[in-house]
Amino acid sequence: MFWTILSGCEVAYLVAMIVVIILEKRSPISTIAWILALAMLPYVGLVVYFFIGPHRVRRKRMRHGHSSAEVRGQLAAEAKLHPEVAAPHRVQLAKLASRASGSVMSTAKRIEILAGGKACFDAIVDAISRAERHVHVCYYIFEADRTGTRIRDALVERARAGVKVRLLTDAVGTSLSRKFLRPLREAGAECARFNPIALGGLLPRFQLRNHRKIVIVDGRVGFLGGINVGDEYDESVSKRDAFRDTHACIEGSAVRELQFTFLEDWHFSTSRVVRDKGLFPPPAAGEHEAAIIVPSGPDQEWEAIEHVYFTAITQADERIQLTTPYFVPDEPVRIALSAAALRGVRVEIVVPRRSDSLIVTAAARSYFDELLRAGAHVYEYPRMVHAKTMIVDGKIGIVGSANLDNRSFRLNFEVSMLFYAEKALADLGALFETDKQKSRHITLKARSRVGLPMRFAEASARLLSPLL
Repeated sequence: MFWTILSGCEVAYLVAMIVVIILEKRSPISTIAWILALAMLPYVGLVVYFFIGPHRVRRKRMRHGHSSAEVRGQLAAEAKLHPEVAAPHRVQLAKLASRASGSVMSTAKRIEILAGGKACFDAIVDAISRAERHVHVCYYIFEADRTGTRIRDALVERARAGVKVRLLTDAVGTSLSRKFLRPLREAGAECARFNPIALGGLLPRFQLRNHRKIVIVDGRVGFLGGINVGDEYDESVSKRDAFRDTHACIEGSAVRELQFTFLEDWHFSTSRVVRDKGLFPPPAAGEHEAAIIVPSGPDQEWEAIEHVYFTAITQADERIQLTTPYFVPDEPVRIALSAAALRGVRVEIVVPRRSDSLIVTAAARSYFDELLRAGAHVYEYPRMVHAKTMIVDGKIGIVGSANLDNRSFRLNFEVSMLFYAEKALADLGALFETDKQKSRHITLKARSRVGLPMRFAEASARLLSPLL
């Protein structure tokens, strides 16, 4: 019926497009969904597929992949100052992280867990104030508020002192005015936007975004995690409803891979290879903490961060402590969590009682019943918890920018750190316990009281999981 109004050429073109979609070898559900979209809405479906279909991801992947090859190719000689080290626990997990992401296991002199925005911003401003050569900053969200102004002014002061300052913000997550950026540019800092939206903003706002939160000072000190730049992350500013978030500070050779990640993003955004001296300083004395930076994005062949999460969960023997603001796992991760609980691993998951998206909150709750029946423990934090962390058996930690959802695993450019430092693991574990104590323990009995309308809403939101 739908095809009778189309000409022979149009029908042939649609058939050809369906063949192309099948050859993409995506998941059966995704493939069928695209075919139905083209069949039911031939013209609209073609337009949507052209802009946001899998081929769009490949095109961006090739461009960013070129940036990675260009940067690593030109800077490889300088960066090869730090030999790869062995992982102290779960060697196969470290090998997977390295092969999937292209990073190598390295060492750090110090790994510090920063709980909350105040501790994070204080540490970042202090590190920036000590910069002698360069400061590289990359954020998904950078607000022009009190917190953003504080970070900007710290960067301006260093730029005026002759330090190379580069600020990269996502073109969708951040919208800073020329007035706000003027002091930076006048001081000599460089500012760039990652992947601006084409065609006047007609493309979906959340497609292929840089969701990373990175600060690198002199190639020796690095910051990464879940905390964006904004007042809502600082509990000393937004005292009642600040996001509960976690960041990490690392010092030592492990910062090298974080530096590479920034430089690749910078080249992708500006087409310029940074050649400053001191980008990759030699190892410092006393480096003994093994860690690996794991970047992930649609430019990679493998979904590196998802592979790390999945493997870490399947290798757990005793306990998994997982915190995420957006709990919308795909089937492999969902099964891995349920299987871990069924085989006796204590699986504990902390999520916000209400995230900043009602749809995501509803979709997340649709997964609770299965996990609870398997023996997992789910806790809802009273306000927005934005941390993205996991601890496995008290021996392996993950801190980064990636949520437990399809967008972070497959579409966004993300970065996480896999680490083994005992003190950092103890601090992260204590933070998890504090969050858990403040949270409401969700039980099967409580879930049984959820009415049919709410269950239907949760199940309906779950249908959107691939898009969340």
